[in-house]
Amino acid sequence: MAKLYFRYGTMDSAKTMNLLAVAHNYRKQDKRVLLIKPRVDNRFGAGRIASRSGLEAEADLLVDADHVFPADTFDGIDCVLVDEAQFLSPAVVEQLRRATIDPGVPVICYGLRTDFQTRLFPGSCRLLELADRIEEVKVTCQYCGKKAILNLRLVGDQAVLDGPQVQLGSDEHYAPVCWRHYDEAVSAARRAQTERVATGTRG
Repeated sequence: MAKLYFRYGTMDSAKTMNLLAVAHNYRKQDKRVLLIKPRVDNRFGAGRIASRSGLEAEADLLVDADHVFPADTFDGIDCVLVDEAQFLSPAVVEQLRRATIDPGVPVICYGLRTDFQTRLFPGSCRLLELADRIEEVKVTCQYCGKKAILNLRLVGDQAVLDGPQVQLGSDEHYAPVCWRHYDEAVSAARRAQTERVATGTRG
């Protein structure tokens, strides 16, 4: 039976670069690959799968939360590759799980495990529950040599404490961090927030 894979990592762990390398290897062997991404992820343009390394490709299929795959979607496909899988709905993940049985195509999903508040994304949660194989794509903390396990959302050099789980195209950016540096940054932001409230200032 074909397998469902979830390959997760923090921001900047080269997940998309790995996905594009896998796609290249399949195509080099004259095998058919289906590239899927959630429609909500339009940071690099609609339908574009792009790595920060400069590699890119066009997605074959964009999916919404309520997407239903037609019965023939996976016919003749040798491998399904999914970018930004954390944005998938649980229902779409379940359909991909079924595709590994009928028609029996391997599905490899790449994405974040948790958000900037250390909470699981719904899509990632369902993948962790259903995947045959769960593999970590590793990268070191932006501030030290330890393994990064969390995503720190920043505005300037200050951690963001609140906000929507999915926020694209804002002034915010992210850093892959270890637990120590995540905790230090969030604690500093909380102290600054408390001081602003006490003094009646904003920012």
